[in-house]
Amino acid sequence: MSASPLTAETRRRRTFAIISHPDAGKTTLTEKLLLFSGAIQIAGSVKARKASRHATSDWMEIEKQRGISVASSVMQMLYREHVINLLDTPGHKDFSEDTYRVLTAVDSALMVIDAANGVEAQTRRLIEVCRQRNTPIITFVNKMDREVREPLELLDEIERELGMPCVPMTWPVGQGKGFGGIINLRTNAMTVFESGSERLPQDFETIPLTDRARLIERFGAEFENAEQSMELAVGASPAWDHEAFLAGKQTPVFFGSGVNNFGVMEVLDALVDLAPSPGPRTSHLVVNRQMQEKVIQPDDGGFSGVVFKVQANMDANHRDRIAFVRMASGKYTPGMKLKVQRTAKELRPTSVVTFLSQRREAVDEAYAGDIIGFTTHGGVQLGDTITDGAALQFTGLPFFAPELFMTVILKNPLRTKQLQQGLAQLGEEGAIQVFRPEIGGPMLLGAVGQLQFEVVQHRLKTEYDADIRLEGCQYTGARWITADTPAELRAFTDAYPQRMARDAADALAFLCTSPYDVRLAQERFPKIHFHPLREHAGLALHGAQ
Repeated sequence: MSASPLTAETRRRRTFAIISHPDAGKTTLTEKLLLFSGAIQIAGSVKARKASRHATSDWMEIEKQRGISVASSVMQMLYREHVINLLDTPGHKDFSEDTYRVLTAVDSALMVIDAANGVEAQTRRLIEVCRQRNTPIITFVNKMDREVREPLELLDEIERELGMPCVPMTWPVGQGKGFGGIINLRTNAMTVFESGSERLPQDFETIPLTDRARLIERFGAEFENAEQSMELAVGASPAWDHEAFLAGKQTPVFFGSGVNNFGVMEVLDALVDLAPSPGPRTSHLVVNRQMQEKVIQPDDGGFSGVVFKVQANMDANHRDRIAFVRMASGKYTPGMKLKVQRTAKELRPTSVVTFLSQRREAVDEAYAGDIIGFTTHGGVQLGDTITDGAALQFTGLPFFAPELFMTVILKNPLRTKQLQQGLAQLGEEGAIQVFRPEIGGPMLLGAVGQLQFEVVQHRLKTEYDADIRLEGCQYTGARWITADTPAELRAFTDAYPQRMARDAADALAFLCTSPYDVRLAQERFPKIHFHPLREHAGLALHGAQ
């Protein structure tokens, strides 16, 4: 296939993640974007946790019970001739690892901020990851129909926390009970607010700013105050610079109320008009046993992609496992011969799908930027590079050393096989980190947050019929280890046999009982490298401490 049709298809793609602190309204906004693009006909009520309708993007049983997102979900929609791939991420901090990995698979992020609370703790962490990757961020200030903080104060806080200037694209008129609507600075018109989740964007009344007398007559002092604060905000903000936004150095800001379908259409239009299409990605190529860098363009002819998520049992009836692949280049067509670069084995997926949360559709074709799901029965891990033959390796999928550990005790010893299968699959999908002690004994689970343990315990019981008890253990941390020579590594493992364990990717880790363990071990063995972060690239390790 020549470059030109590939280029045209690639430029139609927008792949972004929605990020926020829990309860900022992220899942609601996700649903409204799907609704307005025509991808779904009815929005699930996120609030009605016990009702039969749940948010389309929260499919796991435990999410329905708790009303929170604990797994990332992928949705594809078509809007204004553009293919939009939306990745909804878990808001809860205990699932931040999943979110960090999702952020490696997108070209931009939509940050949702609660107008009453401003920038919250979890949002700060996610901003940091976006900043490291220079990911462009579009900001949506939600819940303007409630009693909230002043928009100027919010802009100031967002600028401080993001470390980048804000450029308002819409501006609120009033708030709470006095919320009158938003002024659109791109169209110089005011959209009048009316509450109600059944309204569609075309149902809202629009008044041009040139009809100022009518606006003052209807909204009085609220409109005049909004005009003044908007002038201040625009005066204090730099002019819109699209290149600065694409470099992650400026953020456009929109105001609205997701639950009332208000101000959402402007965000959807901004994703098409402002957000970037897929860009080049750096890969590593082994040539004559030497590692060389190669930049892969999205419209390069060869298929390549990275597994950024593996999810077991999305369909309880089929006990399947899906590897989510972010395409980096080329075109996918059914029946292609593909290869997992880590193992050099051929990948023969039984089906390849695109997603609308639980709904799946078989893929006829997909291009760079698209997220496609390979149904597999093992042999694929997080971070694997998949190509149609070229020996490439993409890097940058992070695994963080856990700080919480539990020992797994199986209640019924006859279910050992089910437990091993469950832990292997949940470990491979990154739901939790599983450590197998080198000298034997019970398996250890490592997590970033307590809720991860509860979810894994629930899933082992419901999906694998393995009922477990979790018990505390003496470990408080782990570091992956590498050494300059095999002899040095052997000397170290011989000195600390009780502390050695292997994770789901078979990487060797040193288990710690206190912060001093690493320092003491480092003094004894200066040529051993301790890593708080593992990046999957043929088990390449970075961030030596």
